[in-house]
Amino acid sequence: MKELVFGHKNPDTDAIVAAKAFAYLQNQLGADAEAVALGTPNEETKFVLEHFAEKAPRVVTEVSKEVDAVMLVDHNEAQQSVDDIKDVTVTHVVDHHRIANFETAAPLYYYAEPVGCTSTIILKLFKQNNVEVPAKLAGLMLSAIISDTLLFKSPTTTPADEEAVKELAKIADVDYETYGLEMLKAGTNLGSKSEKELIDSDAKSFKLGGKTVRINQVNTVDLAEVFAREAKLRSAIEEESAEKGYDLFLLMVTNILDSNTRLLVVGEPKDVVEKAFDVKLTDDKVDLPGVVSRKKQVVPPLEKAF
Repeated sequence: MKELVFGHKNPDTDAIVAAKAFAYLQNQLGADAEAVALGTPNEETKFVLEHFAEKAPRVVTEVSKEVDAVMLVDHNEAQQSVDDIKDVTVTHVVDHHRIANFETAAPLYYYAEPVGCTSTIILKLFKQNNVEVPAKLAGLMLSAIISDTLLFKSPTTTPADEEAVKELAKIADVDYETYGLEMLKAGTNLGSKSEKELIDSDAKSFKLGGKTVRINQVNTVDLAEVFAREAKLRSAIEEESAEKGYDLFLLMVTNILDSNTRLLVVGEPKDVVEKAFDVKLTDDKVDLPGVVSRKKQVVPPLEKAF
């Protein structure tokens, strides 16, 4: 039976690449799997796909009318997944995040490791099953790892991620350092995006302390360029929060050159944010030096503070 493979909503490079990589692996092992996406590629991912002459996966908003079973990559939390996830059977998960709001009625294959990127785990699965990684797919996978680890600057980076990139770079014949910086900069082209696109670009929802917390991260090389649009960003966040029922919205604007983040906080309770990072907000903003990872440096302290 055919299964669909997909990453989280508002997909980043790893969500799309991991779906492609895991679907390829499963097909090599005799399954009938198709990689799809729960949203269109962002600027960085478009750059990656174009660079390696790879088509973007088709976008789906529901899956139960097509298939009875699915495979999840780069996520497990229900609110980050397809809307009708409860109407299908999850047979596989490959992820590197916390496990929350996730349960199944049947046993499944679950691969999770605290590494920087899902594609790092998938490379291990290729090796375990003695399946070779094609050159084009190797290029896509190393791109995903570079994206998630910010070219190894993120604290989520592990030796396994670095080793995976070097191994994949040899297969793809890519100078990963030169290419990686070019790729990351491609993702900071924000001028053509609307405020709504900016606040949704890499947004994820979390259930924390009985509140719905929305956290989006925008990478840039110029914080001032983004915050010149602060009033419109606030309005877009307030409008979307009212429409979608978000209690608290955190916009992380991360400078990829110096690995610092400026946080814009809209909604309540703001005091929990101050407690989480031991800071005082000024006009709903605060600078967080050295903070670049939502997964490791933002969600855990928020969860503890709640």
